[in-house]
Amino acid sequence: MAEITRVLFALIVRVGVDLAKNVIQVHAVDRTGRRVVSRAIKREQFLAWCAQLPAGCLVAMEACSGAHHWARHLRVMGLDARLIAASFVSPYRMEGKSGKNDMTDAAAICEAASRPTMRFVPIKTCEQQAVMSLHRVREGLKEERTACINRIRGVLAEHGLVFDKSPKVLRAELADVIEDASNEMTGLARLVVQCTLEHWRELDEHMKWCDQQIGAHVRGSDDAKRAAKITGIGEIGASAFIAGVGDFKQFKGGHQFGAWLGIVPSQNSSGGKASLGRITKRGDDYLRTLLIQGAKSAVMSAGKRDDPTSRWLQQLVARVGWQKACVAMANKNARILWAVMTREQGFDPQHVSQKPQAKCKQHAPPVPLVPSPAQAAAPPQPVACPA
Repeated sequence: MAEITRVLFALIVRVGVDLAKNVIQVHAVDRTGRRVVSRAIKREQFLAWCAQLPAGCLVAMEACSGAHHWARHLRVMGLDARLIAASFVSPYRMEGKSGKNDMTDAAAICEAASRPTMRFVPIKTCEQQAVMSLHRVREGLKEERTACINRIRGVLAEHGLVFDKSPKVLRAELADVIEDASNEMTGLARLVVQCTLEHWRELDEHMKWCDQQIGAHVRGSDDAKRAAKITGIGEIGASAFIAGVGDFKQFKGGHQFGAWLGIVPSQNSSGGKASLGRITKRGDDYLRTLLIQGAKSAVMSAGKRDDPTSRWLQQLVARVGWQKACVAMANKNARILWAVMTREQGFDPQHVSQKPQAKCKQHAPPVPLVPSPAQAAAPPQPVACPA
């Protein structure tokens, strides 16, 4: 029996893995695509099972919670671990949406990994995941703080007290509201507002700590320092992009990086007629949000600067409006960020990019519209195109 098992494992060239908390489903095939193994494995036994696979075997998983952890362990074992975005896996599920289960998901992952044009998710290091967890916690604290402020406003509105939208104005008035005996608030309502105000202050302290840690990450990374100098990126954006993207050279160009972030227009073109719509909004929502928010800041302050990008922004706002200009600026910042990271050069706000011209056109002699009789009779001369 052990001999048969070793022979079966030797035939495996590709494995699709559907991860879960307690049970992991695997689907293994040979070189011809024929199924060799399809079974469920307990979480504690998964690495031991993978240890029997031949060296260099492709093990594909969906990019989900815990996938980067498993991929790092599998690569240490000498296996070719790869991650695939869930949106790229679902088209390969043979049973469609109505037949979704662990077995069909593992088979779809295995099939998707065999495509030569498949784009895989880079595996993050422990340091990258630690920095991204800091950003996620900060976002959660920010949402909780907004909810806390809204609770205070709701309690005050029930007693006929309404204040301006600014949190600073509300905080400045709260102490007087709690001490004011002329309003309708009861003692219990005052205690509720006081307790919620203290929670608000605690959230501010937690967010301040997160900002300090993000600043320390930027100061300790040369790449993050270069990214933070780009107009509309800042420290928070620089830290998030360095940790969330990792190697910027995985993208062929800035246009591909922008498409990966989902800030390029969607297409519904046919018959040679281009039809562009709203941005695709693919990729990481958090990174795209940081780009858009930073672009809004750059657009609002464009009149205070005198660099080529700011002058272009002012003209763009006048032509297409504020919202579209913000998205265009976000796309431009994505391309600038890719160029700064791949070329390892600092950001120059006065830099003006120029389109590269075709080499052959640069060195080709001018061709007259009407050739002379001697030119028409002469054989055509080849044009040298430098390599």
